[in-house]
Amino acid sequence: MKETNSLKVETHCFHCGDNLPETAYFAEDKQFCCLGCKGVYQILSDHHLSSYYLYNDVPGSSQQKKAQHFNYLDEPGIAAELVDYTDPKVTVITLFIPVIHCSSCIWLLEHLHKINPAISQSRVDFLKKQVSITFKNQEISLRQVVETLSAIGYEPLISLQDMIKKQRTDHSERNLFTKIAVAGFCFGNVMLLSFPDYFGLNSFEQDFKNFFGWINLAFAIPVLLYSARDYFISAWTNLKNGVLNLDFPLALGIAVMFLRSAYEIITQTGAGFVDTLCSLVFFLLIGKWMQKRTYHYLSFERDFRSYFPVAVTQLKDGKEKPLPLNELKTGNRILIRSNEIIPADAILLKGEAKLDFSFVTGESLPVEKVLGEIVYAGGRQLNGAIELEVVKPVSQSYLTKLWNNEAFCGQRDPIKTFSDTASRYFSIVLVAIALAAGLYWISIDINKAVASFTAVLIIACPCALALSSPFTLAAVLSIFDKNKFYLKNTAVIEELARIDTIVFDKTGTITNPDAAGFDFSGKMDKYERQLVFDLARNSGHPLSRELVKWLNLRPQFLVEQYKEKVGRGINGCVDGHEVKLGSAAHLGLNTQDQGSVVHILIEHHYCGYFRSSQRWREGFKQLALKLGQQSDLHLLSGDQDHDRKLLTPFFPRTQQLHFQQSPQQKLDYILQLQQTGAKVMMLGDGLNDAGALKQSNLGIAVTDDINNFSPGCDAILDGAAFKKIPQLIKQAKDAVKVIHMSFVISLLYNAAGLFFAVQGLLSPLMAAILMPLSTITIILFTSLTARFYARKNHLL
Repeated sequence: MKETNSLKVETHCFHCGDNLPETAYFAEDKQFCCLGCKGVYQILSDHHLSSYYLYNDVPGSSQQKKAQHFNYLDEPGIAAELVDYTDPKVTVITLFIPVIHCSSCIWLLEHLHKINPAISQSRVDFLKKQVSITFKNQEISLRQVVETLSAIGYEPLISLQDMIKKQRTDHSERNLFTKIAVAGFCFGNVMLLSFPDYFGLNSFEQDFKNFFGWINLAFAIPVLLYSARDYFISAWTNLKNGVLNLDFPLALGIAVMFLRSAYEIITQTGAGFVDTLCSLVFFLLIGKWMQKRTYHYLSFERDFRSYFPVAVTQLKDGKEKPLPLNELKTGNRILIRSNEIIPADAILLKGEAKLDFSFVTGESLPVEKVLGEIVYAGGRQLNGAIELEVVKPVSQSYLTKLWNNEAFCGQRDPIKTFSDTASRYFSIVLVAIALAAGLYWISIDINKAVASFTAVLIIACPCALALSSPFTLAAVLSIFDKNKFYLKNTAVIEELARIDTIVFDKTGTITNPDAAGFDFSGKMDKYERQLVFDLARNSGHPLSRELVKWLNLRPQFLVEQYKEKVGRGINGCVDGHEVKLGSAAHLGLNTQDQGSVVHILIEHHYCGYFRSSQRWREGFKQLALKLGQQSDLHLLSGDQDHDRKLLTPFFPRTQQLHFQQSPQQKLDYILQLQQTGAKVMMLGDGLNDAGALKQSNLGIAVTDDINNFSPGCDAILDGAAFKKIPQLIKQAKDAVKVIHMSFVISLLYNAAGLFFAVQGLLSPLMAAILMPLSTITIILFTSLTARFYARKNHLL
């Protein structure tokens, strides 16, 4: 039998895993999608770092992008603002590298010294996607370090915000860990000293009873004054404002436990409730830590500076020089290259400006500017280099004013959680029961009245209630994390469960920036496709770039006599053949284009046309149908209404499709919905959505790279998880169910304890059993039930 399948044909790049073009690039026996990926492989191979590929099959990221200019890093003023430490011999800098994603990345970045011995040390913080590099500044410059990282596929993301050293060190989490450690240490020791009392004391141990009691009381003091002090501060602050939150019954229970324990130990009438006090505070702090867990490597409060570059190229006396952006002044002449961002409002002096303002305005079509016209900050140049004269500094540009617009601060109400609502009534009922028990016994036995009053406050302390929400929401937070949905805090989950109105932005939100494709009508052979590819790759027009990506060929021929008429078409001589691409009017065809169409003429022979097809995100149709059954759907787009007919089937009511909306109009629309009682969730991706995202009850930034710039929001949704929105909402609703069920369980434990407490029969042993038992029950129930619902919703 003849073996026909002995040869394995590779279809993916060895470095990054992308699909290979028809003519791949080779190095040794490996195939690559582009020269960039091939170059990275050769660098690693030359430095004996090929073990990088052993940790993961395709660990690298695609290198099909334009080279970045890092000349500005040679400026001492800029470098000084970026580095963490420097002296005459050594410099230390921490760089943010978004593409860090696996163990191979860590391994390679911590072996940079093998590529360049001048790099002394490098350490990776995987969660923050940062690498800290120590290098010998006499042997290698900061620019060369960054270029080394870029050469091996790990280009740092350096923005203007890196120049503003306002990175606050958050001591709150460190202090919380310390409080947990203190409470845990005291809890463990108190339990150890309390065991003889639990199981009965013989005559020998009886001699140490008082001694053990005093030691336990000593352990309770740091727990009360240090670990639990935030509960007292919060309870007192809220009481002064006329608010009863969950911290009030907690603080009351802790104080009563300590006072009664101190009284019993000092008067030698009992062992007190020190063990219950320490365990309560310890578990409460664990719950608080669970609730505070979030994504420190993501920024939910973005500043416009993180969108701007660090420096711009200044033209002065005929020379190009990097200029820090914060030094850019009115009258400066600047050079903006292809794919660079306009940092300040300026006048176009030279070149053809074709700008992508989709992030600022939401308009997906590029904007063309003529000489002498003002160009606003925030646009990304798509064509070749242009020269501009600055008319406003960065701080006064249109983009900065738009970002700092006071109307964008939002006037929405704070998120109200179930615990906040329940605690108000719980506190009143708890105090009422305690007073009733005390008043009942006061005429019979004053000691029993005090015992029953304090026992009710101790046993009914809402420990289980205080833990049900944090542990449930922390479990759901972890589930959302696995599904690429990142929340600012756990309270967002409960707000998500209340949503009844959903507002979508269009460009970049329901449309997939990387999914736009072409349909070809006509006939072309392989050679003719190559001619079209080589001509189109010379243009920066979005349709040309999409066409190059769609054809996916390897450059072969040089283009001569290249000409481009902005917005109309391109032509040139490719391998001796005249090739024209563009609109029907540009090519002199007697037809009218419908939509985005690119016609092809080769040697005056009409070959056909490519039609750009707008692609929605995967699963958008099913998503819209599901959400439309339970929620009111709206669309707010800054784009033109050329997609109205395509979008009509997805939205129940066409009057809720709104186009050409300014940022302020979007915000006002959200406000109008809220005034009718709607709970609004807004999904957007650009600066033009910033006000609406802040004003909505829940603002979600949709992005195809969670580490790239996105506006301030309550949550960040990876574009790959867009189709899971209905499941995520369902999981949030189920999480609220779990909280309600765990609240009922905690009430049952409290009812059992109150049965003994009101009779004045509560013993320290019973309190020591009921409190941890209810806590463990709640933790297990919430964690397991939340995961059960996650499997039911196909999120695990």
